[in-house]
Amino acid sequence: MSWFQVQRYVNLPMICTLLRFLYFRLMNSLHRDILKLSIPNVLSNIAVPLAGMIDVAIMGHLGSGLYIGAIALGAMIFNFLYWGLGFLRMGTTGLTAQAYGAGEGKEMGLVLARGLLIAATGSVLLLILQHPIGQLAFGLIHGEPAVEQQAAVYFSVRIWAAPATLMLYVFYGWFIGMQNSVIPAVIAVLASVVNAVTSYLLVFYTGMKADGVALGTVISQYTALLLAATCWYVRYHRKLPPVRWKQVLELTPLGRMMQLNGNIFIRTLCLMAVMTFFTSRSAVYGTGVLAANTLLFQFFVFFSYFADGFAYAGEALTGRFIGRGDRAELLRSVRALFLWGGIIAVLFTSGYLGFGSYLPAILTNDSETNAIARPYLFWTVLIPAVSFAAFLWDGIYIGATAGRQMRNVMLAASAGVFFPAYFLLAPAMGNHALWLAMLLFLATRSLMMTLLSGKVLRGQGTVVS
Repeated sequence: MSWFQVQRYVNLPMICTLLRFLYFRLMNSLHRDILKLSIPNVLSNIAVPLAGMIDVAIMGHLGSGLYIGAIALGAMIFNFLYWGLGFLRMGTTGLTAQAYGAGEGKEMGLVLARGLLIAATGSVLLLILQHPIGQLAFGLIHGEPAVEQQAAVYFSVRIWAAPATLMLYVFYGWFIGMQNSVIPAVIAVLASVVNAVTSYLLVFYTGMKADGVALGTVISQYTALLLAATCWYVRYHRKLPPVRWKQVLELTPLGRMMQLNGNIFIRTLCLMAVMTFFTSRSAVYGTGVLAANTLLFQFFVFFSYFADGFAYAGEALTGRFIGRGDRAELLRSVRALFLWGGIIAVLFTSGYLGFGSYLPAILTNDSETNAIARPYLFWTVLIPAVSFAAFLWDGIYIGATAGRQMRNVMLAASAGVFFPAYFLLAPAMGNHALWLAMLLFLATRSLMMTLLSGKVLRGQGTVVS
């Protein structure tokens, strides 16, 4: 691309004006708080998939696609397991942030203890049920026998990281609720580095294969958990009142936490159903369309890394101001979050609009896949504008512990919009219907959460029911 072509898409005076505007906005302490919370989260969001890419690269240098396939299948199982259990982080963040805002030191410690108790219980169940879980998962996958065998080895080793992984979710959520996103980011980056180094050493210096990469993940997760516990002890142990197990096990607050987590879990299952259907239905249109849709979906994934960073900031700030009972500052923080969300959406939309046709070529040099993807490229340009509000409201609702409203919105958007829209439009539109249904799903979430936000921000959504 020549400089003159670049100038067609990049308006330098406009960018300078935008940067000057952002500089003066940053003089506001609220905006600084948002960036202090969001930027480390963006970095940690990017660090996690990078570790997965390194695992694939290590397997890719063993001279056989068998090992790459094994890692892909095994990782897919854990992605489903852990994505479904993401409520451990989200529920902990909202409750902790509200306790922080209210200045209730004892409750901050109790939320962490209850979250760790739930995570430990869940991980014990996963370890006990690992064999039926593995049999069910591989019964549904239907890979080649040699690939499944290596994937089963990977699964049997990595499952032992479950206690560390689930308890890390709780620590991450707790630190963010305490308005500290730097510690989770440092831990995530460290875990990625340890994972890469140990996996490399185990595979290339001990002769291990998929089990070496799995063991590297196990080691990295327990290393990260140890660091998280150390950070908690050094930074917070002396500042918070001691926690007594009798208080941790009180049924009423424990039940409320479980109920909040249950609502978030149902919400996550709906999201998983939509994403899984999108991939499986893409395969119905052929391998070429599946590859093209997977390629284009990375535009959404990449945008989500940044949008989620600001959503996490929304979790922390919303919970803090609700806990403090400061409605004026709560509304200011919401407006500020949407300012940043809008800026991110405009930047990504502009980038996708101006350079989108070049991006697929970065991810693959397969000309056939690029040709198939080209007619669907315009759908991805619309994703940031349609979805950024849904990301931000997710964070705000989590901070408000409005689990019931999140659940209801996701049920309506998935069962009431996404699936009916696809099956209604698919006969006439084919794969375009799949993308349109996805955009309608995202737009419905954005719209419904906006309409319900008044009730949530008035405090009615903070009741865990």
